[in-house]
Amino acid sequence: MRIFKAILVFLFLLVNLVIAQPSFADPIAEKSPEYAQITQQLSQLSQSRSNPSAVGYNTAEELQQKISDLQFQKYVMETTEDWGVCRNETGRTLAVYAHKPSKYSSVNTLFYLGNGKKTDDEWDCDGIYLPSGVNVAGISVPSGENQDQEGQPLFVKIVDGTQLVARTNPLTGEIELNAPPAGVFLAGELNPALPNLSQAQIDAQVPNAPID
Repeated sequence: MRIFKAILVFLFLLVNLVIAQPSFADPIAEKSPEYAQITQQLSQLSQSRSNPSAVGYNTAEELQQKISDLQFQKYVMETTEDWGVCRNETGRTLAVYAHKPSKYSSVNTLFYLGNGKKTDDEWDCDGIYLPSGVNVAGISVPSGENQDQEGQPLFVKIVDGTQLVARTNPLTGEIELNAPPAGVFLAGELNPALPNLSQAQIDAQVPNAPID
């Protein structure tokens, strides 16, 4: 009798495993055009390890750091189902750009994310806006011929799938990010151009970012 019950339990579990197959959502790598761009760039840089200057890097260490960042971003896109999410732990209001993934070609919208909040995972947070005078650890103003670039706001872009956390270092006052950026852009490098806002103006805004 016990053997018969054990067989019934086994068959019941087996049927449930067969019928109730787990459903897995597609990773972001299968949805975002950024994945192909990252893969291509990673391949090109990996082939240039012996000649960093050929791809615009001064040292082998700088090139390796970029390769490591791309490998991390590629891994993120292959293993996450969510679009970009930004969490604000800076102690102040954070300006972020986001859009609905279903409208990928639409222009990103500037939102204001309150402290301690994170953007809705049904939206795609594309990155953060940095007003002039606000520093992020490890990020410098892109070099260029135009000296007027100094003092301009920056857009720090993240790849799709990144779960970004921005925190303020209490000792240095710098913002620290938990993931490498996909790019850093000056105001005039984007279309439309970035607005020129100070941190005080951002702090004065009513938070309106879509949040969970």
